[in-house]
Amino acid sequence: MGLTVKAMPQIRFSLPISVSNKSNCICRFSITATSSTNTTLTHSHTTTPTPKPKPKSPLKKRKRYRKLYPGETTGITEEMRFVAMRLRNDAVSHDQPNFDEWHASMEGFIAYLVDTHLIFATLQRIVDESDDVSYAYMRKTGLERSEGLSKDLKWLEEQGNVIPNPSSPGITYAKYLESLAETSAPLFLSHFYNIYFSHIAAGQVIGKKVSEKLLEGKELEFYKWEGDVPELLKDVRDKLNQLSEHWSRDEKNRCLKETPKSFRFMGQIILLLVS
Repeated sequence: MGLTVKAMPQIRFSLPISVSNKSNCICRFSITATSSTNTTLTHSHTTTPTPKPKPKSPLKKRKRYRKLYPGETTGITEEMRFVAMRLRNDAVSHDQPNFDEWHASMEGFIAYLVDTHLIFATLQRIVDESDDVSYAYMRKTGLERSEGLSKDLKWLEEQGNVIPNPSSPGITYAKYLESLAETSAPLFLSHFYNIYFSHIAAGQVIGKKVSEKLLEGKELEFYKWEGDVPELLKDVRDKLNQLSEHWSRDEKNRCLKETPKSFRFMGQIILLLVS
């Protein structure tokens, strides 16, 4: 009788074995067994990623505050006053001539009034005719001088004096003011305020001394005011400070740079007194 032997089916099973090594790798071995004597060993190699270091939290930058300009907390007019004070101190340190030692002539005084009239008339015409809203705040301030100067020049002419045309200092300054008014309200208003301020603070003193020497003490209309002058100037100062709140720091700085120019232009006109 014949004997038939059937092959037994293979039995496979895996035994995963993990072994760590020094290179942070895990080696996995898998053993497959069968019913026969064959055993298969398989090997897989997996690399464990090195953990990334946590990024350092960025250091918070200390907030730096800009150094304030002298007078900045009060307003732009106070900043301009500090600039004017430095100019005055520089003039004293450089031994500028004392006005009391000057000898004014009638011709020089009239030339001074003519050029000064041109400057004040230019200021008034610009603020009255301009469409710029900023200039509207400077209308009818009570500080206007052109009308009074017109009366003074007419009276001087009636006394037999020759009234000349405006000279180079006045014409040059008037053109400069017109140019500024078209391009930058802050720069023009810097001159506007400084011209009135300088006339009230120093121009009156100069004019009255000359009037006493040349006009036997007659007080010209140029030096007469309706209302309280300090209050009128304060009103202009307050309006300008309010307007400047809408200006950038760069515009304010440029405005301050115009202050020396204003006093320089007016200084050239004052020198006409002794020409």
